[in-house]
Amino acid sequence: MAKVTIRDLNLNGLRTLVRVDYNVPIDEKDGAFVITDDTRIRETLPTIKLLREKGAKIILCAHMGRPKGKKNLKESLAPVAVRLAELSGTPVAFSEETVGPVAEAKAAALKPGEILLLENTRFYSEEEKNDPVFAAQLAKLADVYINDAFGAAHRAHASTEGVAKFVKEKGIGLLMERELKFLGDAVANPARPFVVILGGAKVSDKIKVIDSLLDKADTILIGGAMAYTFSLALGKQVGKSRTEPDQVDTAKKALEKAKAKGVKFLLPVDNFIVESVDFDAKKVSPGRYTEDANVPDGWLGVDIGPKTVAEWTTEIASAKTVLWNGPAGIFEIKECAKGTFAIAEAVAANSAATTIIGGGDSVKAVKRAGVADKVSFISTGGGASLEFLEGAVLPGVACIPDKA
Repeated sequence: MAKVTIRDLNLNGLRTLVRVDYNVPIDEKDGAFVITDDTRIRETLPTIKLLREKGAKIILCAHMGRPKGKKNLKESLAPVAVRLAELSGTPVAFSEETVGPVAEAKAAALKPGEILLLENTRFYSEEEKNDPVFAAQLAKLADVYINDAFGAAHRAHASTEGVAKFVKEKGIGLLMERELKFLGDAVANPARPFVVILGGAKVSDKIKVIDSLLDKADTILIGGAMAYTFSLALGKQVGKSRTEPDQVDTAKKALEKAKAKGVKFLLPVDNFIVESVDFDAKKVSPGRYTEDANVPDGWLGVDIGPKTVAEWTTEIASAKTVLWNGPAGIFEIKECAKGTFAIAEAVAANSAATTIIGGGDSVKAVKRAGVADKVSFISTGGGASLEFLEGAVLPGVACIPDKA
């Protein structure tokens, strides 16, 4: 069911509290705090532009990092206010307090089209506890509540879910709307063939997603370390590759379900293997490719091989919908990144398909491969994307009313 959006609401002259995801990486350089990736700020610009056009008095709130209820300059949103002003081309006021008299006074002083950013909501321990008193204090700032933070929508916190109980008018922003459209509608009713690519380290992290997508996909490609747990389930050699022996039965059930539903479930047919990995130094011992899916004793798989890349590229090229979540190997290390980057290029090359990058490390991969502008949609959610694909109810979405 579609949710009420900012398009549906009369916001002229109304104080509009917007929950955004400004949890951006910040480094300290020459005594100043510098934002190293402003993607999440840029993603909110269309929502802010429309809010200004509708005459809203805009109050933005967000979290950063894990300050555990204590103020910490390194996790202040003050640098975000500066960057947002640069990107939006309009002044952005900043409140050193998130709730209380200072924040209330600054919110009350806003004129239509003006922007105020509140300090980090997680500087207050009540935020993550979804404390109703704190939520009511947030609500006191506004006439309308808008949630545009899909990346935090899986958490029932005061600023993502609790505040909605105290504000009568509420809706979602344009970014949240796009997330729900692509991760929801496009995956629920995909143009076929629908090819899903799943990578990452653990079967236990993705098994609910696999189970859910087995009901929707035509083909599922499994890469990353979790592929070796599936190899164990099939009785193949895995050497000293990372596996989860306690998940072998779970993997077997997924393989059985795929067979019963007629879903192509493809594991790597060859691997790039090494004898050792130094994650701190980002180095591996000299490696080689295997002839088949087996990994010999004393070696560990760290990427898919060229035969797998060729097979998967063919599957991706024939798809009408592609969903990718999780790398094919340890792509942070140059020698182990070829498979992941090949997938990124194959996904980007299929311009006839709806191509969805489902958050997390896959986003980094398409950016590093230089093809981020050639895919249909890149999700801003990590954990939220996974939970949504599992079919879980996201508190930050459920608190917003359905469109009539």
